Amino acid sequence: MAKRSFVWGLGRYLILATAGLLAFVAVVLVALRFVNPPTSAFMVAHQLSADDARVRQNWVALEDISRWMPRAVVASEDQRFLAHWGVDVNAIQAALDEYRSGGGLRGASTITQQTAKNLFLWDGRSLFRKSLEALLAVAIDASWSKQRIMEVYLNIAEFGRGIYGVEAASQAFFGISASQLSPQQAARLAAVLPSPKKMSAADPTPYLWQRVRWIQQQMAPLDGF
Repeated sequence: MAKRSFVWGLGRYLILATAGLLAFVAVVLVALRFVNPPTSAFMVAHQLSADDARVRQNWVALEDISRWMPRAVVASEDQRFLAHWGVDVNAIQAALDEYRSGGGLRGASTITQQTAKNLFLWDGRSLFRKSLEALLAVAIDASWSKQRIMEVYLNIAEFGRGIYGVEAASQAFFGISASQLSPQQAARLAAVLPSPKKMSAADPTPYLWQRVRWIQQQMAPLDGF
C-alpha cells in the first residue's frame, strides 16, 4: 500500500512538474513575440567555453535588414518556410529516403527549428535534443508570426566565431549595416550558416562561391519578405 502511494505521489509530482514547465515555456514564447531576447543558449555557451568569449551582436528590426537577407536564408536553409508549421515533414521524408538509398543522413531542420535550437538548446545530434527542437519549433510557429521568427533568427544566428546576428556579421565582414546588404553579400552570409566556424563570408573558398551562386539563383523567384 505504501509503495502504491509512493508511486502515485511520484507520478502526480511529475505530471505537475511537466505542466508547470509547459506553462513556463508558453509564457516565455508569448513574451518573446514582443520582447527581444537579450541573449541565446548558443551565445551563453560561447561565452562559457571559448578562449575568446567576446560576443558581437547588435539587434536590428526586420524592416532595417536588407530585403535580400531573408530571401537568401530561405533559399539556402528552408524554401518552404512560409508554408510549413515549424517542422517540414516533406523535407524529413526526403532526407530519410535519401539515407535509405545509400546517401548520407543530412539535416532537415527548418529556420524555425534552428531558431529554437539557437535560442533555447545546445548543439548536438541526439534524438532527445532533436525531439525537443521539433516540439519547440511547432510551439514557436503557433505563437509567433513568420516575420517574427525570421527577425529573431537573423538576430541570433551565428555567422562566424563569436559573431551573432546579421548586423554584427555585416559590419564584421563587409563594413556596412545589414540594411545595405546586396544580393551577393546576403547570399555569402547565408552560405556560411551550416558551418560558420569553418567557412568565412569574408574569404569564400571555391566551394563557398559555388554555393553563393546557387543561393542567388534560388533567391530570384522567392517573395514574401
